[in-house]
Amino acid sequence: MTYTRAIGVASNKVIRLIVRALALSKINPNVLTFLGWSLISSPPLSWLSAAFERPGFVIVFAGLFDMVDGRVARATNQVTRFGGFFDSVLDRYSDLALLMGLLVYYGTINRPFYVVLTAIVMTAAVMISYTRTRAETSFQLVR
Repeated sequence: MTYTRAIGVASNKVIRLIVRALALSKINPNVLTFLGWSLISSPPLSWLSAAFERPGFVIVFAGLFDMVDGRVARATNQVTRFGGFFDSVLDRYSDLALLMGLLVYYGTINRPFYVVLTAIVMTAAVMISYTRTRAETSFQLVR
C-alpha cells in the first residue's frame, strides 16, 4: 500500500465517523452547509489565511468540513435539489474567500508573482462554474 493510499483510507475512516455522528444528531445538511461556510469558510477564513504563515492548513481544514454535508444528506436520506444548489453556491463563495485571503497574504509578504497567480486562479474558479452553467443551459434549450 502506498503512503497516499494509507492516508486516504485513514482519512476516510475519520470522515465516516464524523458523518455518522452528525447523522445521528439529526442536524439538517443545509444547516451544516451554512454553519460550515459561515464559521469556517467565510470572512474569518479569509482573514486567517492572510494572518497565518501556513494558510494551507486552513484550506485543508475547510475542505474537510465541506466534505461532510453531502455525505450526511445521503446518510439521512435528505438529498434535495435545493441542498445541492445551496452547497454549490456556498462552495464558490468559500473558494473566493480563501483566494482573497491568499491575495492578502501574498501581498503582505511582497510576492507579486503569487498575487497574479492567485488572481488567475480566482478568475478560473468563477469562469469554470459560469461556463458549465451556461453550457448546461444552452444545450438543454437546443434539445
